[in-house]
Amino acid sequence: MEIRTATDDDWPHIYRFYSQIMSQGTSYAYPETQTLEEARPWWMEQPPGRTVVAVEEGEILGSAKMGPNRPGRGSHVATASFLVDPARRSKGVGRALGEHVVDWSREEGFRGIQFNAVVETNDSAVRLWKSLGFEIIGTVPEAFDHPEHGLVGLHVMYLAL
Repeated sequence: MEIRTATDDDWPHIYRFYSQIMSQGTSYAYPETQTLEEARPWWMEQPPGRTVVAVEEGEILGSAKMGPNRPGRGSHVATASFLVDPARRSKGVGRALGEHVVDWSREEGFRGIQFNAVVETNDSAVRLWKSLGFEIIGTVPEAFDHPEHGLVGLHVMYLAL
């Protein structure tokens, strides 16, 4: 599996699973019915951020976006978001993207990585981030309206680099 910087030509391929994941409403508090062009700025990061794709045999399996969590005096802490094509889950794509983000954040000189909103019922994501060394440092109760579970918490997770 190759992880490389996403190009403008990759966006329609990312959008195919981006729109599917957002319409499920179980892991992101993003608008659920965005068009291709409306969704682009929500995912395709501009410098100093970066968007990458995980590719195998020419097919995009997943994507991650990363960059500073806050501007100015908070820019020494990174953040990131991840998408794995639902048809490609449980094949190590999320782990590969997570490891890439951790390595990139270290190389770029960030002091840590903060995930601001990991849905507490997203067990696979919570398990993955913990296995990569992230800790839950707090949970905002009832901050996410899950379509199946109702109001659930959003974890704030952190990894010191």
